[in-house]
Formats: sequence, structure tokens, C-alpha cells
Amino acid sequence: MMEKGDSSQKLYKRMRLWEFPDQYVVEPTDGSSGSCLEISRVDGSMKLIDEIPHCSSLRVPKIRTIFGVIGILKLLAGSYLLVITERESVGSYMGHPIFKVSSMKVFPCDHSLKNTPVEQKKMEAEFSALLNVAEKTPGLYFSYDVNITLSAQRLHDLGDESKLLPLWRQADPRFLWNNYMMEVLIDHKLDPFLLPVVQGSFHNFQAAIEKDIVDVTLIARRCNRRTGTRMWRRGADTDGFVANFVESEQIIQLNGCTASFVQVRGSIPLLWDQIVDLTYKPKFEIVRLEEAPRVAERHFLDLRKKYGNVLAVDLVNKHGGEGRLNEKFANAMQHVDGDDVRYLHFDFHHICGHVHFERLSILYDQIEDFFIKNRYFLLNEKDEKIEVQLGVVRTNCIDCLDRTNVTQSMLGRRMLEFQLRRLGIFDAEETISTHSNLDESFKILWANHGDDISIQYSGTPALKGDFVRFGKRTVQGIVNDGRNALMRYYLNNFVDGTKQDAIDLMQGHYIMSVSRDMTATSQKGGIEAIASFPLALGLILTGLFFATLSLGRVRNDVWNLLFSLIWASISLAIAALVKANGRMFCNRPRLHQSRR
Repeated sequence: MMEKGDSSQKLYKRMRLWEFPDQYVVEPTDGSSGSCLEISRVDGSMKLIDEIPHCSSLRVPKIRTIFGVIGILKLLAGSYLLVITERESVGSYMGHPIFKVSSMKVFPCDHSLKNTPVEQKKMEAEFSALLNVAEKTPGLYFSYDVNITLSAQRLHDLGDESKLLPLWRQADPRFLWNNYMMEVLIDHKLDPFLLPVVQGSFHNFQAAIEKDIVDVTLIARRCNRRTGTRMWRRGADTDGFVANFVESEQIIQLNGCTASFVQVRGSIPLLWDQIVDLTYKPKFEIVRLEEAPRVAERHFLDLRKKYGNVLAVDLVNKHGGEGRLNEKFANAMQHVDGDDVRYLHFDFHHICGHVHFERLSILYDQIEDFFIKNRYFLLNEKDEKIEVQLGVVRTNCIDCLDRTNVTQSMLGRRMLEFQLRRLGIFDAEETISTHSNLDESFKILWANHGDDISIQYSGTPALKGDFVRFGKRTVQGIVNDGRNALMRYYLNNFVDGTKQDAIDLMQGHYIMSVSRDMTATSQKGGIEAIASFPLALGLILTGLFFATLSLGRVRNDVWNLLFSLIWASISLAIAALVKANGRMFCNRPRLHQSRR
């Protein structure tokens, strides 16, 4: 076992998983001399062993190569082992290799279910089905050698003692995706198996600027405190943690120097939500408005502790439902605004419309003083700290996806130009756009970054991505936005509920309870028992088809007018039923666990 402060025993980089009938054995195969980990398939108990158990004709194991243990998830009657079965090298962070999880697999340790009541087996079957959804979680990254939960500045500022600790102990728990699933391994002091995993994005490129080569990396770290899907996780919780909170770090390495710039995004820090009801844009519901100042204050207090000064840039509309949120956000910020926190509203759609995103220069002019004053992190060739970032720009729109990504990419571009001038590569008037290879690669970098974050929150690539990718709006981009908007509507209503349950299960946001009413869903009858979105849609379209057909013959027969009215009424009745019982058609399990 790995003791505190012992850095001689590193993370295992390659292992062999032996699947015996009654146990799993994880054997290090990367040249390490460590012990094997045995996990019981009956109850999930584990221990270290010195050698592989004896194999016989009655105990023929399946064997597969794995690249990391994500953790153990305990459910009602059984435990589940999660491992990385495929990985992809995607680049390096501070000189160390970074990998993306290409495939992970869940292995059940649930033999004890054979002796449990039928109702409990049914519950466990529901939960294990959610794990099948969780296996497809996108955007998971890890490193065996460096702590990717920390920005370059925070990594550099780690004390010598902290740098000797295992990676999981150095990690920022906000960005440790498998934080909950590692708990059992932590309790057993299995440090060489404890692989920190981050959900987010990682892309980089190299570009030539005359004789100099600049290496640019963009990494996103998603917070696990209020994680989830677009319509099912909005706003903040009572502790001030917000949905879709993402730290984005842009790093350049050039001639031995390293520069880093951090931005953050996150949902409006109020208690609000949008209840899915099959409308295209569900109403914004502000909950417990009287708590808004306290929630906002908690959120920004946490940001100040972690990032220093904060500039909150609010990109939502001034009118309509977004306008109500903007008004309440601005009011709450009156209690928070001060020397180290500043709030600025910029009506993105009113000023930039849907095509004139170059007008973001108006926003930059308003925040340039904060931008320049709070700087960036810079190391020279000797790894000495020359500059530190003193504050952060916090950007939000409604989803913190599309408008936010366009805005953050603009700020990232400005900062890169600022840094290249500081390093003597650009002169005072030189810009990224004057170097076509750098310009194109930079646009693609931020477009891919935005798509990754959007896919994890909304299920589709980002809207307005053509501007980020090509520097202008295109017909194809507008068409893609329309298609992605429709896909978001479908996912919000009929897929994301199940996905949200899977996320909550993986993050430990539920405590399993055997007191759940198992008959709640089994005793439904009538139309709800057979209702589904395809069925409802089919009935509506059929009704409209016959209504249209009958209406076309009204001139010839008054009975057709009657039939058209009947069919139209049926269609409208079904549509009304669907809307009134929107959750009935949503593909979300009816779980009633208590919050963790």
C-alpha cells in the first residue's frame, strides 16, 4: 500500500482484469511490482493479494487489458466496478501525456442479489440500467503523471509536500469526476489504483509564427457539484454551486516560456429552473426569490477565494423570460458588487443579433481595464513566475453554451495576442488574423472546445459554432443551428431525464433506500400505461392528415367539414393531453431516492 507522502509508487498505467466466477482480480502489468487487487463478485469487498488465484477447468477466467480503475459504485444489494477499457492519447499538459477515455465498462458485483426480495431486485435492475447509460459518458480525460484538475498557476503554487502526495490528494474535488466512486478505494488506501478523471475538453495545436513555434492548449474542467443536463439542471443550489460550471484554461508554450489564462462560465446563480413540459421554451421559474442575495453572495465568495477578483458578464436578453432573470440577477448583485466583484450586463442578441458577432468589440472596450489589470500566469525559461492571474471573467448566458463560447473565444484571442506581444513575437499592431495558419487553428480549437461542453450539457454541438470556427456566420451554420435546436428539444423532453438520473447515480447525489414505493409505476393503467412520445406524435400526425384530407373535400360534401372538425379536435385533444402530462412521455425513470 502507498503511505502518505510516498511518491515512489506511481499510478498503474496498464493492468490485466481477470474475471473469475466469484471474483475480479486487477493485476498491474506495466512493470510495477505492486500487489494485485481482488474484488469479490458477491459483495464487492476487496483486498490486496500477492498472486493470481489458481485457474482450473472449473474456474476459467476471462482476461482483458484495462488502463485504469475509475472506482466502485455501491447500490442497494450490489457493487459495481468501473474500469477504462480503451484510451486515446490526445496531447500533453505541462509536459505530461494526457489521455481520453474511449471506452469504459461496468462490471457488477451483485451475486448477493440472488437471495434478495423480488422488489429489491427490480430496483437494482433499474439502477444497473442507468449504469449502461453512464458507460457512454462523453469527455472524460486523465493523466497518470500530472494533476489535470489544477490550472498551471495552481499547479505551480503547490507546496513541495503537496507535490509528493498521490494525484487524487492533490486534486481539486470540484473537478474530480469520479470523486464519489473513488471513496471505497480511498478507504482501503489503494493509492496506485486511484486514477483522477476529469470531465471536460482537451485540444491543442502547434503553429509557426515565422521561425517560432507556438504550442496552444485549451482545457475545460466541468464542476461536479451541480452537474447534469440542460433543462434538468439550472441555476444554483442553496450553497451557491451552479449548473454547467466550467473552468476553461488556455495555455501557450513558446521558447521555453509558459503562459496560462483562465476563464469560467456558469448558470445564473439564483434558485431557478425550467420544468420540462413539451413546450419548446419552458417558462423560467424563480424559486425562493428572497434567498437570491444569499445564494449569489455564497457563489461569488467561493469564486473570490479560488480566483481572486471577479468580473461577471451577463449575456442574457433584457426582455421576456430572460429579462426577468436578468433583473433578479442584477438586483442580487447589488448586495455583492464591490472592489473585487463587478457585474456587467451585455445584451448579446440585441447588440450582436444573429450575425454581427464582431460587435463583441463593444463588450471588450467595457471590460478592457479589468482584463489588463488582472493579467495572466507566466513562467520564464527557468520556470520562474513572472506574472500571476489576479482575477477571472465569469461569463453566462442562459445555457452558458453558445453566446458564452463566442464571447470566451473572443477573450481568449485577445489574451493570446496580448501574451505574444509580451513575449516579443508580435509587434504592437500585429494580430492573430494576420497569420492564417495560427488564425485557422485557433478558431477550430475554440469551436471544438465549445462543441464538447455543449454536447455534455445539451446533447448537441454548440450553436453559433460557425462564427467561432470560420469567423463569420454561414448558411450551413444557420441550418445546423436549426437542426441542433430541434435535437435539443427532443433530448430535453425524451432522453435527458434518464441521463440525469444516471449522472446523479454516478456522482452519489442519491442515497439508495429500500423504502421506495415500488408499486407507483407498476399500477398505472389506461393511456399512461402505453403512452410514449412516438405513439402520441403518430396519433397527432394521423389526426392532422385526415383533417387536412377532409378539409380539401369540403366544397363537395358538407360531411367532410364535419369530419375535418372532428379529426382536428382529436389532434388538438391529444396535443393538449401530451402537454398537460408532459412528464408522462418523458423518458425518465420515476425514482424517489433521498438526496445525498
